[in-house]
Amino acid sequence: MTETVPATEDPDPPFASVDAVVDALREQGYIADTRLATTVFLLTRLDKPLLLEGPAGVGKTELAKMLALATGRRLLRLQCYEGQDETKALYEWDYGKQLMYTQILREKIGQVVEDAPDLTAAVERIGENESVFFSERFLAPRPLLEAIRSPEPVVLLIDEVDRADEALEAVLLETLGEFQISIPEIGTFTAEQRPYVLLTSNNTRDLAAALKRRCLHLFLDYPEAARELEIVRSKKTGLSDSLAEELVGVVRGLRELELRKAPSISETIDWARTLAVLGVEELNSQILSDTVSVVVKYDKDVKKALDALPRLVDPNAVVEEPGHGHGHGHGHGHGHSDDDGDVDGSGVRSAKDTAGRHGEGVYGTPKYAKGTDKDAPATPRTVTSSQGSRSFGLGRKRAL
Repeated sequence: MTETVPATEDPDPPFASVDAVVDALREQGYIADTRLATTVFLLTRLDKPLLLEGPAGVGKTELAKMLALATGRRLLRLQCYEGQDETKALYEWDYGKQLMYTQILREKIGQVVEDAPDLTAAVERIGENESVFFSERFLAPRPLLEAIRSPEPVVLLIDEVDRADEALEAVLLETLGEFQISIPEIGTFTAEQRPYVLLTSNNTRDLAAALKRRCLHLFLDYPEAARELEIVRSKKTGLSDSLAEELVGVVRGLRELELRKAPSISETIDWARTLAVLGVEELNSQILSDTVSVVVKYDKDVKKALDALPRLVDPNAVVEEPGHGHGHGHGHGHGHSDDDGDVDGSGVRSAKDTAGRHGEGVYGTPKYAKGTDKDAPATPRTVTSSQGSRSFGLGRKRAL
């Protein structure tokens, strides 16, 4: 059984103040506002995990990477996914190595059981030595156990925890609450150097209250326009500052549309680099339409974006509304309205109901008698009651 050693506090905290966090992250190319920097500062002082929730692409994963660089710690990442079991997060037994040792030590194992009086005694002797094959020598640590066992302090990123099954959340409770992991065959490992733990979630499902209770919490949303522009400029995309400012405005306009996936900050940066590579010197709806797939990834979203781009590039642009507009060149000659723009629907219908408006031979019109004047008004054909009865079967009686 491994002894549990209580974790030691960081004798030399990496950040003296919230402003120091802002400066340290900025040096690594991550632009943090005061609210985010304050939360990171508390993470390093309170020894509590930090749960970052928010839409995809707002810098949650990037924060963990930059924090590792800013503090000089190694980054360990657990990427969560649906159907993930605890062995992929905690540890596994190296069965191949165990089997190889068994084959090598076959002769020695035979010596152990050669004088056993019966099978039961032989099994008991092997059982007394089974701990040899279930020791740390054959343990394959995964990110959680590796972070706990690491002799050097690390940053542990548990990415997209909302994609994992709820069973994994239960496993995380011990790890995040006490910074320890229990292994039945060996014992309990407790962190000697507590890691900085960051969990990210894209809100695809609600996380358990017990998990949230153990964490500091921050909802990371899309930044304000000024900070997003500063982020784009800090990445040295090659796009001029003026065009970058226009592009950020366009992206923010796209986010206001009801898209299946709104453009992320990282995609804004990719779009800026794309336009710089193309040598764009002026933003217009044509070049943005040709490259909009950099930030919009679904077909229906693309259609919405293409409709909105002319207005986003030039708010004063006149965009023809889709539908039943005039002058569309179909040649229908609809005549929708009179001089003052009002349409008299009943008058139009009455004008169509003029007797004799159809020519000879049209269905329902009477034939002209031979030798009569075709310009004379048509005489409607009379129908007797007996003819009507025969036509509709009213005069028929059911045979009994």
